[in-house]
This record gives sequence, C-alpha cells and structure tokens, in this order.
Amino acid sequence: MTVLRVSVGVVYCWFGVLKLFPAGSPAEEIAAAAMTKLTGGLLPAAVSMPLLGTAETVIGLALITGLLLRPALILFFAHMAGVFTSLALLPGQMWHHGVPTLEGQYVLKNVILVAACLTVTADELTR
Repeated sequence: MTVLRVSVGVVYCWFGVLKLFPAGSPAEEIAAAAMTKLTGGLLPAAVSMPLLGTAETVIGLALITGLLLRPALILFFAHMAGVFTSLALLPGQMWHHGVPTLEGQYVLKNVILVAACLTVTADELTR
C-alpha cells in the first residue's frame, strides 16, 4: 500500500511542479481552458496554472509523506472531478468522431490514478 501511495504521490508532484513554470506542462493549454470554462472566465490562466500546480504538488507531498492524507485525498477527488469535467466542457478538444483525441486520452488515463487513490482511501479508512 505504501508503494502505491508514494508512487501516485511522485506522479502528482511531477505534474504539479510542471504547472508552476510557464509552458512547463504539456497539459497547460487544456488545463487552462478547462479552468476558464469551470470558472466562467473569472480565473485567468496566469492564476489558475500556479493554483493547480500548487494543489497537485500539495496532494502529491501528502501522498508521499502520509501527512494530512485524508484532506489530501478529498482534494484529490475534487481535483479529479474537475479534470474529468473537461471531457464534457471541451468536447472539440477531447473527442474526434466519438474517439478520444490525444488530449482526451491524457485526461482518461487519470482513471488509473482514481483507482489507486480509491484503494489508498479504503486502506486509510480501515485504520
């Protein structure tokens, strides 16, 4: 269980840190577009990317260390809800004739992270 938790944490930290640097993340454009849609344009990319990067890094560090794990898992699932809404909010970028585009596949791969964190959550709740 520790290996699963820490490995997801490392991946989350990696993706989060990349978002802290302009043009550092391959998901920056899609994440910014999704955040713009989710906030009705109230949160510009210059604010949303560092915010997302910080949140992802904090989630990753909590998974790695096991500190504040329960709040981090709540934040993780809230973040994933936002990530998956991009499939509906940005259909032109996520789908081509009903098949996921490269961006859509990038979002859909998060199913693995959700499954891993469901497992970590179940383990944490039995403690």
